[in-house]
Amino acid sequence: MSVTILAIESSCDETSAAVCADGKILSNFIASQSVHEQYGGVVPELASRAHMQNIVPVVDKALKEANRTLSDLDAIAFTQAPGLIGSLLVGAQFAKSLALALDKPLIAVHHMQAHVLANLIDQPKPSFPFLCLTVSGGHTQIVLCESPQQMRIIGETIDDAAGEAFDKSAKLLGLPYPGGPLIDKYAKTGNPQRFKFPEPQIPGLDFSFSGLKTAILYFLQENTKQDPQFVDNNLADICASIQHRIISILMNKLKKASKETGITDICIAGGVSANSGLREALKQTGEQLKWNTFIPAFQYCTDNAGMIAITAYYKFLAGEHTALTVSPSAKAEW
Repeated sequence: MSVTILAIESSCDETSAAVCADGKILSNFIASQSVHEQYGGVVPELASRAHMQNIVPVVDKALKEANRTLSDLDAIAFTQAPGLIGSLLVGAQFAKSLALALDKPLIAVHHMQAHVLANLIDQPKPSFPFLCLTVSGGHTQIVLCESPQQMRIIGETIDDAAGEAFDKSAKLLGLPYPGGPLIDKYAKTGNPQRFKFPEPQIPGLDFSFSGLKTAILYFLQENTKQDPQFVDNNLADICASIQHRIISILMNKLKKASKETGITDICIAGGVSANSGLREALKQTGEQLKWNTFIPAFQYCTDNAGMIAITAYYKFLAGEHTALTVSPSAKAEW
């Protein structure tokens, strides 16, 4: 039986729609919101308004790119949680209305689980069980994935996320929002060993980035007091050193998780998995430790409906449908 699913993602500041047919992503269209740049971060009210403007044209574009019509759909999927509640509401209400109008099953998707399963979109795919380091602006987790329906967190941040550490560091350096990609850009020409930042000693497989952020703040305050041009004159080396430490924190925990579980199929996912330094570090570590490593294509790293669609596809095969009474949630349990 052929299965075609329309998926909608609206958890933060990207409005995205994708069409999936039998586990293959036919289209994945994303409309970003530039309105937040002037505020240095996402403004929830502006985000939800932009979703309302974007959602119909985005869905229309995704269907046309996939060469599908509404009558071809077997189910409607959407991001139910976690995320900004106003943004989630737009996608949820649109998906529910469409499912009701078409009399098609509705499938609610957990945003972070979808990031993990983005690794199942293209070939080659990891074998179960696999470990996934999921890194974004709001989450840093190591997930043990035993099947598309069975996932559990075995390590996570106890305070700030890695993506937040990138963005807050960029803000301290005077870089515009979003700053994480700019740190990656400048780091490519810098010396990652020039400035030493501390690595927190957190037991188990959990992470912490609040101490690192504080250390970077004090470092910049001390050096700019001595030399007001310190950041401008050393930007590439500072960015490279900050990125090196964040990545080492992530990779050291991932190596520990692999050793403890004996799992060697290792994935990364989430917005920060688009970082070139992290992608290269995973590749090099995989070669050293004989891991099978997997990294989603760039379009499936940041928030996108393709990952919602592939997750919904496996839910559909398992008979997991959602009642129209479902409500979106800013937080989500695994």
